[in-house]
This record gives sequence, structure tokens and C-alpha cells, in this order.
Amino acid sequence: MAKSTGQYMDPSVSRTKFDREIAEYRVLEADYRARGWFLVKAEWPVVIVVLASDKTKPPPIVAAVQFEYTNCDAEPPSVRFIDPFSGRVLTFKELPTRLPQGVPGQELASPIPGGPMVQVMVAQDLMQANSPEDVPFLCIAGVKEYHDHPGHSGDPWELHRSSGGGRLVRLLEVISKYGLETVNGFNVNLQPHVSLAFSEPPQ
Repeated sequence: MAKSTGQYMDPSVSRTKFDREIAEYRVLEADYRARGWFLVKAEWPVVIVVLASDKTKPPPIVAAVQFEYTNCDAEPPSVRFIDPFSGRVLTFKELPTRLPQGVPGQELASPIPGGPMVQVMVAQDLMQANSPEDVPFLCIAGVKEYHDHPGHSGDPWELHRSSGGGRLVRLLEVISKYGLETVNGFNVNLQPHVSLAFSEPPQ
């Protein structure tokens, strides 16, 4: 399980690894920006990336994500969705996207007699929380909150550390795939209000 609190790792070592992470991002920053990723803060140990979609006009901010690399990389980074204007951490009910991932679900009998079984795909959210009021966490290996969760005690950070499980770009690729690249327009919910219309009042 990942450590829970405080800077226990030599800060100079942790910061050096953090700086290396940011430097590697900067090399391809123009490409990432073209994909809608905007790195707006990189001050150790915090990185904030705003994700925007160019599939709609005007292009909206889809999400803002804060990565905290305290004890990098003895621990994986903490990943939180935040309000892009205030920096406030969002609760589950405030998330702009829950990062739904299509996974195989139940198999159904073929509508054609003798045909093969039909695999049904279901949506499974990568953002998880116990209640709408809780701060959610990104439920994938390489994220501090994932490895701190008692349900994942059998999947320790050490198994993913050497393979880059907590790398900034790797985590952004996941968030972008399930939260940004699936944006294809605006949903408009119209709620008409009906009441009596009156003519000019009689004199």
C-alpha cells in the first residue's frame, strides 16, 4: 500500500524526479496542447492540467486535473479533479465526467437460432466514490488513492512503479481517452415553463 501522509522522502530527490517528469512533458507540449491539454501549473509537487475539447464551438473546458507528486516516486501521485477557476477539489456529484469505460458485460443468446452468443458492453466508471458527496478517486493502478484503498491491497504500487504507472502523460492519456475524446457536442435540456398568456388588460 502507498504511504498516506507527509513528505518523508528526501525532498531534493523527489523534486529532481518531478522536474524530470515536467521536462519530458515540455518536449511534446505543443502536441499535447493540440489535443486539448493545457499545463497551467507545474510547481513541485503540484501539476495542474486543464483539458478542453475542440469538437464544439466555443471550445469548452471539460475538466481540470490536479496531480500531486509528494514523495515522487516512492509513492504514486494523488489525482483529483478540481474546479478550474477556484482550484477547489470536486465531489463525485460535481464531476464533469466520470470517465466511463466500456467493458464486456453479460452474454446474451443470439437472436438468430443457433447463432453465437452476443457480448453486451456496459459502461463502468473509472472515477469512484462511496457517495455523491465524497471526493472521488481515479480507480486505476498508478494513482495514490487507488493503492491507498483497502480493496486494492493486493495490487501494491511497487508492482507498477518501475513500469511508469504513475507517469503524468500515462495518467493524462487515460483521462483524455475516457473523458475528453468522447466529447462530441453539447447536450441541451430544455424545460419549458407553461403559464397562461394574457392580452392587454382591459380599461
